[in-house]
Amino acid sequence: MVFTPLFIISLLIVLILVWLFVKTIDNRKWLTFLVSVILTPLVYFYMFYPAINIFSSYHHEKHFEATAWKEKPALRYEMSTEIVDDQIFIGKSKSEIQEALGVTEWYGWDDSIKANSPDKWNYNLGFKPGAFNTHQECLELIFKNDMVLSSRQYQMEKKDY
Repeated sequence: MVFTPLFIISLLIVLILVWLFVKTIDNRKWLTFLVSVILTPLVYFYMFYPAINIFSSYHHEKHFEATAWKEKPALRYEMSTEIVDDQIFIGKSKSEIQEALGVTEWYGWDDSIKANSPDKWNYNLGFKPGAFNTHQECLELIFKNDMVLSSRQYQMEKKDY
């Protein structure tokens, strides 16, 4: 789990709200603080976080791990920010990418050759949390001379067949 400023601020807000609530029950400061510290993670992950996800696409971010990428494909979106923003695969060969991410799931369309290009590898990242989210997140790696030139994330409409 990556501790982003938004995560820390929201956790502190929940801690303050829980502390104010517990303070109405008992005035002993040490007990109020202890109960608040114990209850804050429970309130955050079982009440606050799900409520936020209903109305937004906020999600926790994780550092890229090849084993987690392969074992839990539905949660790949949690690692996508690091992959795209930090460009961690730039300059890597196709064999290195295949070792880290697995076999490409599909090739991207290339208008210059009017066909799917073996130099545009795409991976499904899953769906970001959110009640109104109908777009699947995807990662595209573009190769030139068998080396990653760029990476980008895009959304694709969910199709029901």
